[in-house]
Amino acid sequence: MATNTVIWIVVAVVVAVAVIALLAVLARKQSHKRRHLQAEQIREEVAEKSQRVEKRAIVADEAEAKARAAAAEAEAKAAEAARLRDVASSHRDAVTTSREELDARREHADALDPHTPKAEDMQPDAPVAEKQPDSWNQADATTAGPHHDGPTQADRFGQPDQGRTPAEHRPR
Repeated sequence: MATNTVIWIVVAVVVAVAVIALLAVLARKQSHKRRHLQAEQIREEVAEKSQRVEKRAIVADEAEAKARAAAAEAEAKAAEAARLRDVASSHRDAVTTSREELDARREHADALDPHTPKAEDMQPDAPVAEKQPDSWNQADATTAGPHHDGPTQADRFGQPDQGRTPAEHRPR
C-alpha cells in the first residue's frame, strides 16, 4: 500500500468525521430551533391564559367587594334594627309609665268626684242606667241631639263640649 492510499483513507476518514460533525451540529441546531419555537408557542398560550386569569381575578375582586358591601349593609341594617328595638322598648316603657300615671290620676279624680259611683255601691246584676246618678240621666237642650244620649263627661265636670262626639270624650 502506498502512502497515497493511506493519505486517501485518512482524508476520507477526516471528511467522513467532518460530515458527521456537520450533520450533528445541524441536527442539534434544528433541535434547538424546534424547542425554541415550542417554547415561544407555550409562552403565547401562557400569556393568553394569563389575560383570562387576570380578568377572572378582577371579576372575583369585584364579587368580593360586592359581598363586603352587602355584609356592611346587612350589619348596618342589623344595627338600625337593634336601635329601633331599643327606641321601641323605651317608648313602651314610657307608655307603661304614662298609663300608670294616668290611671293613678283617674283614680284620684274618681275619688274626688262625689258623682262617681264607688265599687261598693255598684251591684253586679244592676243595669248600667241604674248605676249612674240621676243627674247624669237628665237631658237638656244643650246635650240632646243625634250624638248625645245624656250629659257628657265634660258637662258633668263643667267643661265646654267643644263639638266632640261621646266617643271622643272617652278617656284614652
